[in-house]
Amino acid sequence: MAYDERMQSASKLTPKGTATRERIVEAAADLILARGVGGTSLDDIRAGTATSKSQLFHYFPGGKSELIGAIAAFQAGRVLEAQRPYLDTLDTWEAWQGWRDAVVAHYGSQPHWGCPIGTLASELTGNDPTRALEVAAHLDHWRGHLRAGLARMRDAGLLRPEADPERLALSTFASLQGGLLLTQTMCSLEPLTAALDGALAALRSWAADPSGPAA
Repeated sequence: MAYDERMQSASKLTPKGTATRERIVEAAADLILARGVGGTSLDDIRAGTATSKSQLFHYFPGGKSELIGAIAAFQAGRVLEAQRPYLDTLDTWEAWQGWRDAVVAHYGSQPHWGCPIGTLASELTGNDPTRALEVAAHLDHWRGHLRAGLARMRDAGLLRPEADPERLALSTFASLQGGLLLTQTMCSLEPLTAALDGALAALRSWAADPSGPAA
């Protein structure tokens, strides 16, 4: 079932049905994050969400794959919301520092280490490439916020004219995801904080000369 079709199907639910679907997605998201996609069966999800088989397929006709897509959207929404309001601007150095602190605070408050979206995309790449691309789109959307902020900073003269927002955003996002991967393997926030601090230092190296016209 295509993404647009799933959204249309979900939009037809009653308020009670919508609440039930959201409850299933949120509970299943925690199960998937703890056990992985391959380590979580539909029976596990039914038991963990107190849902019957018919009820599960009523809300997710496409089965486990469709549920994974809904989980990815849920996790993306939760992660992006935790970075606001900084994520929506990122047009000053203060905003970037606030963003960095919000990211660290969010992942430090989670019961599981690592990035749930990146983990899903990585696990799905080998066995469900189509779904993996859909999940990866959430990562691209996230990175797009960084690119937009850097473009605004360049236009405002805070970055040198030759700064490339696309490349700088990619570098920053790669540092973030790499830090989250090591955070997961080391069960510590230290790799994430080190990666983000290094990324911000790299961005500041592109700051406009304070003695120049841009200042």
